[in-house]
Amino acid sequence: MTTEAVINIATETIWTIIEVSAPLLLLSLVVGLIISIFQTVTSIQEQTLTFIPKILVIFLGMLIFGSFMLDTIVSFMQELWSNFGAYL
Repeated sequence: MTTEAVINIATETIWTIIEVSAPLLLLSLVVGLIISIFQTVTSIQEQTLTFIPKILVIFLGMLIFGSFMLDTIVSFMQELWSNFGAYL
């Protein structure tokens, strides 16, 4: 196994992680921003106010994007295992 192959696998792994985690992170960011604006406008400074909406949005996001995330991870693992002989 060459250094180039290791770097290629690491690069593909990082991009797969970013691709899979991006939808949920973006949803959490948007909900956090909306709640922060709401807290600023209403002068409510409750720190725990953001947790429940974020948890609900992440749960809904997993329901919506779960199949995409699973398909992406499964296809990456199938590609990795199909080329396993070349790595040895």
